[in-house]
Formats: sequence, structure tokens, C-alpha cells
Amino acid sequence: MALRLSILDQTPIQEGETATQAFQHTIELARIAEKLGYHRFWVSEHHDLDHVVGSSPEVLISHLLAKTERIRIGSGGVMLQHYSPYKVAENFHVLASLAPGRVDLGVGRAPGGLPLSTRALQQRNAASSPPSLDEKLTELVSYLHNNLEPGHPLYGLKAIPVPPKPADLYLLGTSVESAELAAKRGLPYVFAQFINSDEAVSLAAIDRYRSQFVSGQQLRPEAIIALSVIVADSDAEARTLAAENEQVTIHLASGKTLTLNSMKKAREFEKHSTEAFTLEIKEPHILSGSKKTVREKLLALQQTYQVDELVIVTPIKSFPKRIRSYELLVEAFSELPVC
Repeated sequence: MALRLSILDQTPIQEGETATQAFQHTIELARIAEKLGYHRFWVSEHHDLDHVVGSSPEVLISHLLAKTERIRIGSGGVMLQHYSPYKVAENFHVLASLAPGRVDLGVGRAPGGLPLSTRALQQRNAASSPPSLDEKLTELVSYLHNNLEPGHPLYGLKAIPVPPKPADLYLLGTSVESAELAAKRGLPYVFAQFINSDEAVSLAAIDRYRSQFVSGQQLRPEAIIALSVIVADSDAEARTLAAENEQVTIHLASGKTLTLNSMKKAREFEKHSTEAFTLEIKEPHILSGSKKTVREKLLALQQTYQVDELVIVTPIKSFPKRIRSYELLVEAFSELPVC
């Protein structure tokens, strides 16, 4: 089974850097990814976090499409719970019209930030119950394909412009529940193992997704794993780079999780959260090593999950070393023996 490699870039901002410099790194990395032959390049959505600055993936995607020529560009992902599905469809119809056949719409269910930013984004009556992700996803699919059911109260409404081909829709998740929703809606599913590294959960999610998949716009299940990977010239250097990272995972009573990179942000979350939660502090799950080591680990992971695409997040603070890691990863697979 061939293995496609893709990139998720979170536009990290390092100490002493400006937001402009962080975005320039993302732009440069997208160009390098295209040159190296990566399949797709996704950007994330985060709010009110001091270590990442990509708060508006739609805007960034538009700029990256203009700075590249062939590589697929998309969101990993738009946090649909905050937004009108109609407006999301309009945004991505504009992008798909600007660059037909190159746009991906990855949708996530996480808040993408702390309680205050969620409150500011949604600005709803606390007493009212918001639509579920399933309901919003149903509307989004209808708007993307302009096929609202006759019984819908907005029947006849179209998301304009109508592109030659709408953006390809993906559901991102970290749980069996999200896998079931992707299967129910017949959508490609991306399990974010860099957020939830519990192998039992990821295996169960992928298995449930495949077993419950219902054909729709997508004829057959398409599972993808997103994970953190660091490649260096030696195993020892890769371990050193991986050790720079810290992870604080917040487990909410609702079953959702939020991953932060410092206790400072976790304490801020604690001050504003209205939901019970527990904290878990641990070393982040990062697959690291030399070209040979990482290649063997990724091929084993591919065999375990039976996937043909991996989306790679590389959490290295030094931008040149981050580029080097992505270069070495491509070299690792270009050096595979021909059968």
C-alpha cells in the first residue's frame, strides 16, 4: 500500500517572534511542501492561545493558494460549532472558485481555544441550546452541494458563488463518537492522534468508522491518521528536539478534550470554565528519530491502521530544523527499495 504524506501547520509563534514572522514561516513551508511533493497542506484554527496564531484558516488558505500552484490547501480544521454552516459554505465556495480542485474543508468539533474565546465567538443566549455538530454538518453538506431539502425552512437558498467543484469535506476527531458521525455522514475521517495518543481509542475509532460507514458523496471509507513526527539526522538529536515540548490535556466532563502547551493556559482555562474537567500533564506523543527509525515506525503504523495517508505535525521550535525534518521525511520514503 502506497503512503501519501501531508502536512498540518499550526503557525506556531516562538518567543521573540512577531505574528508576521510566524505567518511567513507558514507560507514558506507551504511552498517547500509543494516542492517536496507533499499531498496536501492544512492549517489549523486556534483562538486566544499564546503559542499559535492561526485564528482564521479561511483567510490564510486564500493567501496560501495564491502562493502555491499544485498542492492541495485546506483547514485542519474549521471549528464548525462556532459558525453558521451557510457562511462556512460561502467562504469555501469562494476558495474553491479561486482554485478549483485544490481546496479541502476539514471540520473539527473542538472549541479551538479557552472558554472566553468560545463565548466571544458564539455570543449566544446561555439558556438556549445550540445546534449539535451533527445538525450543523448536515446543513453544511446541503449548502456545499446546494441541495436543501424541500421541507427545510430556507429551501431555495443557495451558497454563492457556485464553484466548478465544491471543497472536499473531511471530519476531524479524537474519539469513537466523531468516527461514528463521519461514518454516518459518509465523510472521510481524520483521527488526530497528536491530540489523543491512546492507541486503543484510535484503533476503535478507525474500526467503528469503517464498519459503520454509509456511502453518500463518498463511495467508500477513507481514514487518515494525523500525528506528531520529528525527523533529525540522528535518533539522539530527534529525542532532544522532542523534549522541547510540553503537553497539558484538559478532559472535559462532556467527553471533549483540549490540548494546551503550558500550565499557564491551563490555569486560565480553570478560571473561566463552567464545565467540570480533569487535567493530565504528560510528555506529548511524538514519533521521533532518524530517517530509518521514523520510516520503520510510520510503515508499522500504516500497517496497523491500514491507511494510505498520514498528516504530519512537526512541533520543532527552530524553523530551519522544522524544514529539515520535513525534508528528511520525504528522503526517508524516497529511499525505500523498489519491489
